[in-house]
Amino acid sequence: MSQTETAVQSETKSNNSNNVQVVPQQRKKGKKQIDPEYVKSPVQLQQQQQQSNHASGSSSSRSSSLKAFQKGGFLSLLLCCTVGAGSFLDNSNKSSLNNKKNRNSSKQMNMDQKVPSIKEEESVQEQQVLDTSTHIIKSIQPTDTPPIPSPISPQSSKNPVAWLLPPLSNEDKEKKCLVLDLDETLVHSSFKIIPNPDFIVPVEIDNQFHNVYVLKRPGVDEFMRKMGERYEIVVFTASLAKYADPVLDMLDVHKVVKHRLFRESCFNHKGTYVKDLSQLGRELSSTLILDNSPASYIFHTSNAVPVSTWFNDPHDTELTDLVAFLDDLTMVDDVQSVLDNSIYTSTITT
Repeated sequence: MSQTETAVQSETKSNNSNNVQVVPQQRKKGKKQIDPEYVKSPVQLQQQQQQSNHASGSSSSRSSSLKAFQKGGFLSLLLCCTVGAGSFLDNSNKSSLNNKKNRNSSKQMNMDQKVPSIKEEESVQEQQVLDTSTHIIKSIQPTDTPPIPSPISPQSSKNPVAWLLPPLSNEDKEKKCLVLDLDETLVHSSFKIIPNPDFIVPVEIDNQFHNVYVLKRPGVDEFMRKMGERYEIVVFTASLAKYADPVLDMLDVHKVVKHRLFRESCFNHKGTYVKDLSQLGRELSSTLILDNSPASYIFHTSNAVPVSTWFNDPHDTELTDLVAFLDDLTMVDDVQSVLDNSIYTSTITT
């Protein structure tokens, strides 16, 4: 065998040996195996690899670090980004909460500073409204209206006074005075024809007679009889005597009405006929009035027993219902202490 052949054979053997070494490396190709310890702590494993490969030179260290990054670098990078993003969001949330707290505290301070000024403005506005309303009320009050007469007690008056009623009779000295209204309280009258009137009264007006059709309120006869036993009965009406007198003649079947007062006995207050109880000559503590019109007793609301206006309701029972209450008032020393003082309403004509 020549030297050339010998060299070729040796070279062939060396190549075969090299191929034998490469084959195991090709078999390792496929799915990469990740070290569990690297996933748990990639930083420690990377440090160990760098320390072991530091002696082999800069080229070997670079290759080992590259392999470490290929094994778990992506997961490490993802984990670091996730942790960093979480910490960033946490810090941003904390900073936003702190900013909100600071803004709320500043708003609260501003509101605390504004509240006194708002209250002061409201008080000033209320005072202006009160002043304006007072000025309006004073401006609409007429200056030429007659003053309201002051009440006069029959016992306290030294000078002789022309009372509307004569002195009490002996049979009525122990009784209280009950003042009764006529129209829409005890009866309802009309110049028009009313079906089934209780009676018809001819009234002369301008030398001509006109028929007045009268309806009696349900229970009025029994009411008058019982009240006549316990009170001094006075009928006080704002109607004219030429109409009211003949009506009372037919209404008072039990003859219990002791006195009759008409329009001329009323007090003209702002165009309204008011029944001034202080001019009757009776103690106000023992005087009460039954009337459907609050304007009639505006001077003495604490002596009034209000009653509803009646026209033609056949089922009305108000007079009957008032009998028991009026009976109880006969036992009271002062009727003003029992009757409501706030009966006055805004229905009075101004």
